[in-house]
Amino acid sequence: MTMRTLSPLLFVVLTAAPAFADPSHDELVGMLKEVDDRQRNGGDYKALAYLEQKEKDKADVVREMLIYRRDADDKLMLMFVKPKSEEGKGYLRLEKNLWSYDPGTGKWERTTERERIGGTNSRRSDFDESRLAEEFEVKFGGEEKLGKFDTLRLELTVKDGVDVAYPVVKLWLDKSTHNILKRQEFALSGRLMRTAYYPKWQKLFSESKKSDVWFPGEIRIFDEVEKSNSTLVLFKSVDLQNLDANLFTKAWLEAKSR
Repeated sequence: MTMRTLSPLLFVVLTAAPAFADPSHDELVGMLKEVDDRQRNGGDYKALAYLEQKEKDKADVVREMLIYRRDADDKLMLMFVKPKSEEGKGYLRLEKNLWSYDPGTGKWERTTERERIGGTNSRRSDFDESRLAEEFEVKFGGEEKLGKFDTLRLELTVKDGVDVAYPVVKLWLDKSTHNILKRQEFALSGRLMRTAYYPKWQKLFSESKKSDVWFPGEIRIFDEVEKSNSTLVLFKSVDLQNLDANLFTKAWLEAKSR
């Protein structure tokens, strides 16, 4: 049985919901800012993620990865810790540039936003600070029923000069919480590239923010080009304590790999 078959039934059926007054543009921008702010710590963030990759005619591949963020400075570090063959490989986001590191060669390579993290269907944006309001223009797509949830569908188009994995995004937000339940990403041609579901959201109180920080407990990502490919991401732990000041450097990851 595939992961798509196992995805919660609450996400499968889309039906029309009763009409209501369309939100204004300012209200839509406010929703995006709320989505961003709910996931933003304002301080540091560390998480351990489990990634399971499924591909046709291949054995499932399981990885574990540490995610380090410093939201105040827009910094991100991803470092694989399992399996042994992937240990020490990682990614570093600095000044809007994404770099990949392979300890086997000792080389850093600049990569793009479409980089498949660790060869999975995940992208940098799945683990980084949410910046939807900064990166996209928004318009209202309607109100829909997503399983048992009442949702607001938002249609996003990337702003000029912004580098993202895909220029067109559709979001289904839980009407009551504004948490993302479903995300679809499209190429400029209109071709659907990825679909992601967010069946679980969790929260922690942040001392630096003085309020709760929300994070997805689980993401199920489906490749819409290679239909048999999918990735399950489970966030096993999240810590909002301060991190080493020198962590977000190439030297730090290189040292961890020695």
